[in-house]
Amino acid sequence: MQEKLLFNSTRLKWTLKRLCLELVENHGDFEDTLMIGLQPRGIYLAERLKQLIKQERSVDIPLGKLDITFYRDDFRRREKPLAASTTDIPFLIEKKRVILVDDVFYTGRSVRSALDALGDFGRAEQIEFLALIERKYSRELPIALDYVGVQVNTVDHQKVNVRFKEQGHPEDQIVIIQNE
Repeated sequence: MQEKLLFNSTRLKWTLKRLCLELVENHGDFEDTLMIGLQPRGIYLAERLKQLIKQERSVDIPLGKLDITFYRDDFRRREKPLAASTTDIPFLIEKKRVILVDDVFYTGRSVRSALDALGDFGRAEQIEFLALIERKYSRELPIALDYVGVQVNTVDHQKVNVRFKEQGHPEDQIVIIQNE
């Protein structure tokens, strides 16, 4: 496997800051706004954005974690069972604006699963979707992002990997892995 560096920690920092400012511009004081990170990797991005929003606006936006394992359309089709993560949504989503957060947007199937799972918690007033990386040319469902860090051109045998220090990596970076 070959790796190609897409983002170093400095570029990632500036991209996260830009995403934070876009959220501030669209949500103002974040009254009635919640953020939910998709397990397992979207939570690291959501936590970073929450901290940046807190620094920018002095507001502590509620943050939840959503596991979509049992809502996936390929759950029973895999040879190896998927390991479920925890869902932690300690607030009501009724009449709230929800920002779903994930690290990489690929086919759209995870977002569809997240919408199905989120429906079990009630009916939000509005749901937006934010991803750090949008893989172009891979959409299987007609789902669009509201906020995107960067679009990358990839092919099916490539994988985009977002690495945060919080996950145990020595530094923040985004790499494209070439599977041969």
